[in-house]
Amino acid sequence: MTSNDPLHGLTLQAILTALVDSIGWEGLARQVDVRCFKHEPSIKSSLTFLRKTPWARSKVEELYVQQFKS
Repeated sequence: MTSNDPLHGLTLQAILTALVDSIGWEGLARQVDVRCFKHEPSIKSSLTFLRKTPWARSKVEELYVQQFKS
């Protein structure tokens, strides 16, 4: 059985790291307007924020799907 979820098996850290590698922190901040991507961004602080903020996490996940699954 295969999953139709394009994020199946991916951690939030893997998603975030791939986006930063692909479009950088500035690109991420343009797409998802949150402070943790603009001021001294780091994977660790961003993961903490995204885990506590469902709307921001879903925006990051949507962006990942647009970038890598098309």
